[in-house]
Amino acid sequence: MAAEEQPELEVEESGGGKKKLIIIIAVVLVVVLGAGGFFLMSGGDDAASEEVSLDETPAAQSAGSGASVELGDAMYVAMPRPFVFNVPGANRDRLVQIKVQLLVRGAQNEETAKKHIPLIEGTLLRVFSGTSADELGTSAGKDALKKNALKAVQDELLSIAGRTVVESVLFTGFVMQ
Repeated sequence: MAAEEQPELEVEESGGGKKKLIIIIAVVLVVVLGAGGFFLMSGGDDAASEEVSLDETPAAQSAGSGASVELGDAMYVAMPRPFVFNVPGANRDRLVQIKVQLLVRGAQNEETAKKHIPLIEGTLLRVFSGTSADELGTSAGKDALKKNALKAVQDELLSIAGRTVVESVLFTGFVMQ
């Protein structure tokens, strides 16, 4: 009797397993076809329109003003040494140390910035040493110093390289004693 029950169980399991396998294949097929259809219908046109809009923006900016920053990959150019300088304060002079990195876009601007590091360092030191300790003690004063430094560096590089190379001046370290 035990021998007769076992073959029947095997037949039932194999029949149920085939049904489950067919259902799983059907579900996977529906998911794959649905995902493929989604990517084919929505992926192509959006990417092309974004590329066109990005390509049009620099042309519009450069047509309007000669001092536009070119779009590209963001790269950071670190100044080789921190800037150390004295600033006058209300009660006493202060010693300030600022570490700076420049945000540039594209490999060409990165090479231009690296080529002109001595000019950039001189310009930044001139701007930094023209401030006072009272201005540097506030957040608004530091922001104003960044804006003044960016404007001065952009003006210097515009006169030398013929284009705006630096997009932003970033303080990566700031100590005032």
